[in-house]
This record gives sequence, structure tokens and C-alpha cells, in this order.
Amino acid sequence: MKRSGPLLTLLTGLLLDLFMLSLNATTETGSSSYGGDAPGTAASSPAKGTAKGTPKPSATPTRSPDAKPPSKAEYAGRTDDDTSAVSISVRGGKAIAYYCDGRDTESWLKGNVEDDGSMRLTGKHGAKLDGQITGKKVRGTVDVDKATRKFTADKAVKPSGLYRATTEVRGAKVDGGWIVLPDGRQVGILKRDGKPAKAPRIDPGTGTVRVDGDVLTARPVTP
Repeated sequence: MKRSGPLLTLLTGLLLDLFMLSLNATTETGSSSYGGDAPGTAASSPAKGTAKGTPKPSATPTRSPDAKPPSKAEYAGRTDDDTSAVSISVRGGKAIAYYCDGRDTESWLKGNVEDDGSMRLTGKHGAKLDGQITGKKVRGTVDVDKATRKFTADKAVKPSGLYRATTEVRGAKVDGGWIVLPDGRQVGILKRDGKPAKAPRIDPGTGTVRVDGDVLTARPVTP
């Protein structure tokens, strides 16, 4: 009976040691299961932040179709050196133009208008006009009688524009061309049997013009 005391003390100590070891093992397992590297913890939040912070690719902007030249328009203006006038009438991809200095030189030209607004018109005796529709203007060059001049023609609103009268008066063939500029000025040539002279004024509202005492009607010119 006296020897059982130390033995009991020893057994009690062993049991206490085993209990403490078991408690430590349980605590370490829980730490590794929910540590900083475990999923769902605060340590994984930077990955979520990175995903949210990734910028989305911007949508490709829709390209607007290129502007096409008007199917119907009139233009009138002067050469850069202010010596002559130019008028152009456009209809459905076709164009007709008139170049006139108001004294003795004129030329009628015609051709196509391309989808980009460019035009290359030609006339008699090697006359040519190269132009580009830009907004409400036509800019370009006109080559008549071996002289090349730059010009700018603004979009015209009636009564501005291009007019012509062709008829016979008292046995003489009469052919007249007029450009009515946006500011109201008129530039024209009237030929009697092929002889050019400054054209008399027309009434832009009615197109009437008096030639040698007779009243003629000049009409708008279109392709």
C-alpha cells in the first residue's frame, strides 16, 4: 500500500502529458487548415482585387461612312486671280461646268463626279477642270486657252447658278451663257454667229433677257 502512491503519481503525470500533447496537436491542425494561405481567407483577397481591377477592353468605335457628294447641287464662284467666273451643276454623279471671263473667252465642260467628290471635266480645244467637292465648296483648277487658274465655287442657291439660251434671232444664231454669283453679280458671254461679246443682264427670277430688241429666255443648265 505504501508503494502505490508514487506509482499513482507517475500514472497521473503520464495522463496529463498525453492530454497536453493531444491539445497541442489539435490547435496546430486548426491553424494549418485556416491559415493565411487557406482559401476564403484575407490572404486570398488580393487575387479578387486583381480580377476586379483588370480593365475591360474598350469597344472598337464604329466608323462612320465617308460623306458622299450631293446628288443635286449648284456651285458658283470666281478664279483666285479674279479674272473669270466658274459655275458647276451636279446631278446624280454627272457634272457640267461653264468657265467665262465675261469678254471673249468661255468654255463648257462636262464629266463625272466620283464617290469621293472629285471631278475631272473636259471641254473643246483641250479645256479641262479638276475639282474637289469639300463641304459646301468646290475647289480646283481650270485650264482654258493654255492658261491654268485656281478657283473656288461656293454652293449656290437660286437664283444663283448657271444659265444658257440658244436660239435664232433675226437670222443670226445666238448662244449665250451666264453665271449668276451668290452676291448677285453676273458674268456672261453672248455669241452671235460665233462672235463673242459681253452678255446683257438676265432677270434671274424669270431668266428673261433682251437681245437686239427681242426677249429671250435663259434657262438653268443641268447635266
